[in-house]
Amino acid sequence: MSVVEIEAARVAAAVAGDEGAFGELVERHRREVRVHCYRMLGSFEESEDLAQETFLRAWRARETFQGRSTFRAWLYRIATNACLDFLERQPRRPLPAETVADAAQDEVHWLQPYPDRLLEPDAGTEPDAAAVSRETIELAFLTALQHLPPRQRAVLILRDVLGWPARETADQLGASVDSVKSALKRARSTLRAHLPERRVDWAPPAAPTSGERELLRRFMAAHDKADPAALAELLSEDVRMTMPPLPHRFTGRAAVEAFAAHAFGPASPLHGARWRSVPTRANRQPAVAGYVRLPGGAEYRAQVLNVLSIEAGLITGITVFEPRLLAAFDLPPVLPPPPSG
Repeated sequence: MSVVEIEAARVAAAVAGDEGAFGELVERHRREVRVHCYRMLGSFEESEDLAQETFLRAWRARETFQGRSTFRAWLYRIATNACLDFLERQPRRPLPAETVADAAQDEVHWLQPYPDRLLEPDAGTEPDAAAVSRETIELAFLTALQHLPPRQRAVLILRDVLGWPARETADQLGASVDSVKSALKRARSTLRAHLPERRVDWAPPAAPTSGERELLRRFMAAHDKADPAALAELLSEDVRMTMPPLPHRFTGRAAVEAFAAHAFGPASPLHGARWRSVPTRANRQPAVAGYVRLPGGAEYRAQVLNVLSIEAGLITGITVFEPRLLAAFDLPPVLPPPPSG
């Protein structure tokens, strides 16, 4: 049997109720469906839930699959509708900026990081799924997406991120081609207004350069030493720090340095603590998990996950997340003691 015939037989078996065949199809598409839900929702935890909801809906509706599209496209339609239903039940909007000058940077308080390890395709993954895993998923792009109304967001993801034709996108959403074209035009305009001005190319990032690796090493050293001045040397003049779900934001090198001085200073409960940094990656960006041992303590406990944006040899953005998602990065809540000697 050819590959096409084997696939058709597997789909037919799944539609007929073969749980094993259905499970094989689900696992083949699990990663890209989860990424699609993440782009729609901006939350890693919600993307996990909605991907599972997608597969439950698909199983219950399996007999309705008639083969007019690929099984993959059918799953995307279910996933998109599941996300739209979720957003209709739980509407939300970015928190408004404090000043008119920051209006394009309203805070997406539900934003969560996505572990790079879950973006890598398994061996034997279909070419389409592998391509999706390499598409842009940077935090600035995800943040901008969340400013779009849900259906416009779906149109832009299907058309501009996944590259689906207008007709196929319209079929996915139960809409007309004209309405899809109109929604895409409005979505692109809104997206441009919420993207950093200097970012015009959202192609998948290249592998880290030696300079970027050195910058990351220096960032970890400055953080472990609790040294605000050393940290400030690594920042661009217009660096921006945000802390979802908290509404705090700091814009500019001086503001970020002042925050670090306060966080590590005598008035902070972390003053005098010892730090250890563990490098990781999130959203195709360098990231650092920070572990802290408080004065008098014996363990280094997870405290923070910093996701960095780097351009032209400087850190232009720091997104500070709570440590509760570190398990998704295969990182422990407590570090083992450092080797003695």
